[in-house]
Amino acid sequence: MTDTPVAPEGGVPADAPAPPHGQIPPHGQVPGYATPEPSGEAVINTANERMHDGVNRCPKCGATEIQLRVTTGMLICLFCRHEWAETQIEGIVADEVALSDLTGTTVASGAGTIDADAGMLTMKCSGCGAEVVVNTAEATSSRCHWCRHVLTVNQQVPNGAVPDAVLPFSITRDQAVEHIRAFADKRKTFAHRQFISEFTPENVVGVYLPYMVVDGNVSADVHGHGEVQTRRYTRGSGDDKETVYDADVYRVDRSVSFTVDDLTLESSAERADMTAFVNTNNVINTILPFDTKNAVQWNANYLVGYTSERRDQDVEALVPALEHQLLSIARSQVRDSIRRYDRGVRWEAERLTVHGTRWVSMYLPVWLYSFYHEDKGRAMVHYIAVNGRTGETMGSVPVSHGRLALAALASGTVLEGIAVAILAVS
Repeated sequence: MTDTPVAPEGGVPADAPAPPHGQIPPHGQVPGYATPEPSGEAVINTANERMHDGVNRCPKCGATEIQLRVTTGMLICLFCRHEWAETQIEGIVADEVALSDLTGTTVASGAGTIDADAGMLTMKCSGCGAEVVVNTAEATSSRCHWCRHVLTVNQQVPNGAVPDAVLPFSITRDQAVEHIRAFADKRKTFAHRQFISEFTPENVVGVYLPYMVVDGNVSADVHGHGEVQTRRYTRGSGDDKETVYDADVYRVDRSVSFTVDDLTLESSAERADMTAFVNTNNVINTILPFDTKNAVQWNANYLVGYTSERRDQDVEALVPALEHQLLSIARSQVRDSIRRYDRGVRWEAERLTVHGTRWVSMYLPVWLYSFYHEDKGRAMVHYIAVNGRTGETMGSVPVSHGRLALAALASGTVLEGIAVAILAVS
């Protein structure tokens, strides 16, 4: 960590650009992202071996009529009412190696490379021996047409439909409806009349969205220039008057090492698309974080009654997004050490070294309400999302531009009246 003066005191106009800077140290790189260190890839087996035969039985009575009980976060057998939960994925994954010791790329078995053609799966029913075909691109369970056993896809097929872990819903549908209703009620003043008349929060849908949850062992170097103000004064007169700052300019080098634990990255290309002109699905990012430490080993019965989206992004495709977030974390880590530069620091080169990462594929719960709105030939899908664990709610509501204009006009009239009154008094 160094702070080297590179320029003496000198007058700097208030609106002037930063002064020319010296060369970046030899160990610095051109601005941009560094490629993670080349290394081998290790795989952690997260498959739920208890359900290797495809029949997801109640551990107490053997029935297959099972679903999630949201109020407890447990699975419940609809026959004998026994409740249980699968093993937490954190103990399976994190026990392999500590974060600070991570090297190379470690991928959980459900986060492997996607084969888009591996959607059809044939399962042999252990109840009667019949073979049942499941299209995993559309569903993760099916009922045997002979013995009526429910067969669930618990083996990790390579099409991204079966993750390593799932974080169960703990917010009920009724609670989600109330969150969405309260969110919309606060915004009805300027909401479009069509939205108000057609708003039906009961149409909310529970969906499990695919994420990659990443652990990392990282170090970073940032290099740039910072300025410390030494004096401020005015020179010239009339129209030529200008404010001038005197500042000391320093070359600033910072190095930091850190670990990240459970960084969440969207692994659906469609959800990661933040094109605000056609939809508002970026609201998904505003309801983070999720308590991913409580995610459990995959069991398809957690999805009964809900919909899900399968992952379509591999680890390689998500590396740029990961590096971008890691560099943001690195800049945040050094922020306290540059507070003395009251005129700011401009980072000009960054180097990121990813010593090791660990990737786990996970389904996270979201309650989602959508509203299709078309105005002057332009279509937009508005979403209101509720975090299925915390109840955090955010979304988009179509506005009435006429009401906004009237409000602005009314505000201007009121302010003008106040100003006239003040002038009259004075």
